[in-house]
Amino acid sequence: MSSPDPQVRAARNQSTSSASPAARGPVVAVTGAAYGVGALLTEQLAASGEVKQVLAIDERRGECAAAQWHILDVRDPAIADKLRGADVVVHLALDLDLETDAAARTAYNVRGTQTVLTAAAAAGVHRVVLCTSAMVYGALPDNELPLSEDAELRATAEATGVGDLLEIERLARRAPRAHPGLNVTVVRPAVLVGGTDTALTRYFESPRLLVVAGSRPAWQFCHVEDLCSALEYAVLEKVDGELAVGCDGWLEQEEVEELSGIRRMELPSAVALGAAARLHRIGLTPSPAGDLAYTMYPWVVSGSRLHDAGWRPQYTNEEVLAELLEEVSGRHTVAGRRLGRKDATAAGAAGATVALLGAAAVVRRARKARRRI
Repeated sequence: MSSPDPQVRAARNQSTSSASPAARGPVVAVTGAAYGVGALLTEQLAASGEVKQVLAIDERRGECAAAQWHILDVRDPAIADKLRGADVVVHLALDLDLETDAAARTAYNVRGTQTVLTAAAAAGVHRVVLCTSAMVYGALPDNELPLSEDAELRATAEATGVGDLLEIERLARRAPRAHPGLNVTVVRPAVLVGGTDTALTRYFESPRLLVVAGSRPAWQFCHVEDLCSALEYAVLEKVDGELAVGCDGWLEQEEVEELSGIRRMELPSAVALGAAARLHRIGLTPSPAGDLAYTMYPWVVSGSRLHDAGWRPQYTNEEVLAELLEEVSGRHTVAGRRLGRKDATAAGAAGATVALLGAAAVVRRARKARRRI
C-alpha cells in the first residue's frame, strides 16, 4: 500500500506517545513496513505507549530505528519463524501499482496473503489485520448511501487490483475456519490519499473530469493518517470484524468540480466505456474499463463499527481533496496514462483526454487510427 515518504511524520493523532522499555501491550508485526502505509504505521506503533514491540518485515530495511527488522519476502515460509512471539500481524505488503504486470501482481498479493495467514497461525499469532479497499463493495447505481460494513461484496475483478482484493477477502473468511483461534480483521478504506498513486487519484491529474452521462458519482476519501489510526484500533482490539474507514459523508460531483476548479467533460456511457476498453486492450492505458465504474456510481461507506468504538476521522473530504490536488499539481494524465509536460501540451493542443477525458475530436481521431490499422 503506497503512502507518504517515511520522513513525513506529522502525526495528527496525539494519542501516541514515546514507548518506554516497560510498555505493556501487544507485540505487533507489520509486513510491508519499509514503505507506504506500512512505514507510517510502523512509526506510529513504535511510538505508542500501548504497543510493547514492533517487528518490521520487508524486503529492505526501512527507517524506523525503534522496530526490530526482518528482511525477507512475505511469500517465504520462513516468515513463520520471524512471527514467533507476535500477538498481532498487520499485513500491508501488497502490490497495487498500476504499472505492474497483472499476473505478477496477483501472484504476489494472493500468495503473500496465504503465506502470512498460514505462518501467523503456525507461530501462535492470535490476530491478523488485513487491508483491502472499500472498492470490494462494488460501484453500482443501486448502492445505498452510505453502505454498511455488512453490505454484500458485489465488485467484479474488472478494475485494477480488485480481483486480488476479493481473493484476499475470501482468504480472510476462510482463515478462522482453517486455523481455529486465529482472528482476522479486514480494514476497507475509501479512496486513499496521501502519497498514493491509483487510478482514482490519477482521475484528478487530468485537464477535465470525465463525467459519464446518466451516472451519479459520490466521492469519499480516506487520508492515510486516518487509515493508520483505524489500523491501530484494530491492532489494540478496540474493534474487530470487517471495518470500513473514510471521511464522514461524501461529495457530489458538482461539489468536487467547484472545489477543484476542474471543469467536466461529459460523455455517453457507450463511448467512454468502449474507448477505455479498447485503449487498455492495445496497451495505451494502464487502467481497464472497470476502473471507470468507480467514478460513475457511489461506493460510500458508513464506517459505523469504527465510530461505535470511538474512532473519528481527523480529516474531512474537503481537506483530503485539497491535499490530493496539491500532490498531483504539475502531473499530466490522459486516460490514466502519465505524460511528460511536452506530451501533455501536445495532447492538449490536439484535443487530448482520449476516452476517459472524452474529447470528441480525439475519439474520432482514435477511430480513424484504428481503421488505418
